[in-house]
Amino acid sequence: MHELRYTLALCAALSCFAWTGPLGAQEKPAAATDQQPIKRTPLQRFDVPGTAYETVIGIAEIAPNVSVGRHTHPGPESGYIIEGSFELLIDGEPPRHLAAGQSYQVPPAKVHDARTGPAGAKVIATYVVEKGKPIASPIE
Repeated sequence: MHELRYTLALCAALSCFAWTGPLGAQEKPAAATDQQPIKRTPLQRFDVPGTAYETVIGIAEIAPNVSVGRHTHPGPESGYIIEGSFELLIDGEPPRHLAAGQSYQVPPAKVHDARTGPAGAKVIATYVVEKGKPIASPIE
């Protein structure tokens, strides 16, 4: 169950991010059809001392021209773009283009999506979520 939650989180990663297979849309280019649109590498998962929360950290490598899919997180998401770029789409805010070397934050429960361009993106994402809750929830 933890693996599924982590997978959802990184889909959204990537969130922008990330973190997405089950979160929805894959606009895969022809060259990526033999590959997964998002490769996730879990790094750490640890409790926030004295709280009912945990922190989840991972890397998401998102193929070119992929839409992560609209989703939310029960806690804040933050991330840093290691390579490539993507457009962060947070409901109620103008789209933000983020490139390597930039970071982002998504408030808890805010509907958002991310779309990579022709170079794809590699992102490290951090989620702080209430224990026992899914890291990400897709929005139809």
